[in-house]
Amino acid sequence: MMGSQQQTLEAWTQQLLRSLELEGTAVDIDAVLDLAAAAAHNVVRPAAPLTTFVAGLAAGLAAGSGQADENLAMRAAIRAAHRECEAAAAPEAGK
Repeated sequence: MMGSQQQTLEAWTQQLLRSLELEGTAVDIDAVLDLAAAAAHNVVRPAAPLTTFVAGLAAGLAAGSGQADENLAMRAAIRAAHRECEAAAAPEAGK
């Protein structure tokens, strides 16, 4: 019997982390999904995977360069991407 959606996402994330040799890396699944939803709703639907990829890339570069630890880098990248999603939606609010 298949587990819950959350269990599936957690298992998938762990599988990806192992495959990418990133075991032990913390991933806030809910924060990533919230960001994807914000991009899909405030920009256009295909912006969801693109936005989460770019935020992850930014976090990885920041952590890799020593600007911040992994957790801080990811939180900062997600916050910045959320701000951009909100800004993209702002013109729509005035219509």
